[in-house]
Amino acid sequence: MSKTKTGSNATFTGSQKGLTTVGDYCYAYNEVGTDDLQSIANTLEFTTGKYIIIGHWTVCGSVNKDGDSGTGAIDQFYLKLNNTTVMSLKTDTGEEDSPQSMVVPIVIPPLTKVECSAVCGINNENWLVSNTITGRIYG
Repeated sequence: MSKTKTGSNATFTGSQKGLTTVGDYCYAYNEVGTDDLQSIANTLEFTTGKYIIIGHWTVCGSVNKDGDSGTGAIDQFYLKLNNTTVMSLKTDTGEEDSPQSMVVPIVIPPLTKVECSAVCGINNENWLVSNTITGRIYG
């Protein structure tokens, strides 16, 4: 499980599974190739500290990192708190009338194991999905 980084000097180190805290704020960013998500796999995984997080969970459906994403797929995302799925979202980058990304408000209690997972409908190393948690820490 990824460790939480803390402190005012915490620097963005790229896509990872862990949560970073900086002062009263936190973030976790992850981007994964769809070929690694042909079955449900964790994309973010961490345990919070003695604080509450008020923030947002953002999911972005599959896009081609090398150019035009004229086609697409259905991708599903899941948010678990202490091993219980509390939210699931579906994106569709193949149809123009369906959401390709979503941002939902979240509240994460203190000392909570957080897992975000995804499964993708396209299997191509050039296609990526991403999800993030960003927020403010209270406590």
